[in-house]
Amino acid sequence: MRELGFEYSDPFSINEKSLQTIPMTIEQLSQNISTCHLCDLSKSRTQSMSGYGNPHANLMIIDFSVSANEDETNSYYAGRSGETLKNMVQNVLKLSVDDVYFTHAIKCKPLNSNMPSDSEWESCQSHLFSQMEFVKPKVVVTLGEYSYAKVTGENENFQSVRGHVIDFKKYKLIPIDHPQFLLRNPELKKIALNDLKTIKSCL
Repeated sequence: MRELGFEYSDPFSINEKSLQTIPMTIEQLSQNISTCHLCDLSKSRTQSMSGYGNPHANLMIIDFSVSANEDETNSYYAGRSGETLKNMVQNVLKLSVDDVYFTHAIKCKPLNSNMPSDSEWESCQSHLFSQMEFVKPKVVVTLGEYSYAKVTGENENFQSVRGHVIDFKKYKLIPIDHPQFLLRNPELKKIALNDLKTIKSCL
């Protein structure tokens, strides 16, 4: 057929291991995330980071994307930013990091620390919203403006909603400044403390 000028694709076999089933538990969802290849970030990551903490937590914290430090160490509270977040949880909210559920909107480290694309978020969003359905937290906290914008689909001025209690789906959502932003702007720590008190009052 090829010699007669026809063009066609050679037969191929499907790699069934690459096909993901609909998760029935958060453990199955985590397995799906760990083997996800829906976007190009799967080529640059060390590992995908599905989430850490209590799968039945009252508080769910959502960062925007996996940092290079987190990807390198496979730690959810890596570096100065992670240490700051841990202190916020333990010292102000009076919770252990094992009592909350911490995850990212985008589960892999962006390539060369670039801003993740819309298509990369679209590949991840079903994972995130499934996690929310499994955990069923009372309160969802988004860290920084990018996390808030992706999770809610809203692009208003971040400071106009920061610290406010917002009805989102079945949850109370509270956007707060990212710990990295607070490290660069230590004069805002008092405002962050008030936001944490708002979170605590909703738990």
